[in-house]
Amino acid sequence: MTAPLTATDRDIIAALREDARMSVTELALRVGVSRTTAKARLDALIADGRIRRFTIETDADTTDEMRAISLIELQGSMSRSVIRALRRMPAVTDVYATNGSWDLVAELRFDSLAAFDRVLREIREVPGVRNSESCLLLAHVAG
Repeated sequence: MTAPLTATDRDIIAALREDARMSVTELALRVGVSRTTAKARLDALIADGRIRRFTIETDADTTDEMRAISLIELQGSMSRSVIRALRRMPAVTDVYATNGSWDLVAELRFDSLAAFDRVLREIREVPGVRNSESCLLLAHVAG
């Protein structure tokens, strides 16, 4: 069982959301702890799986790339294998468990409608996927 997040852990995560490339020294200054503490807490967050990856945001995130969400209904108890298969697909950037009629929501990024079509076909061919419905994300309207 993972220990609850401390206030320092939450501050570290918030700082890294703003700039995941900052050095441990910068992180320590931003959070107001020693470099040793920042490094130890960061290592623990990674080891515990609280921080799973560091990522980038590019101008393609707002201009050249197309995005969509795919709502996925699972067959039986296949969620773990479906999630593993989805995570191996380069176009799938995030996967969320959800409630209601759909079991999973996958966020997709791709560069053309033809690529979108290929991704949808790949998702539908994953053993354990019963049904899916996808929506292209159009204009960003808030945030």
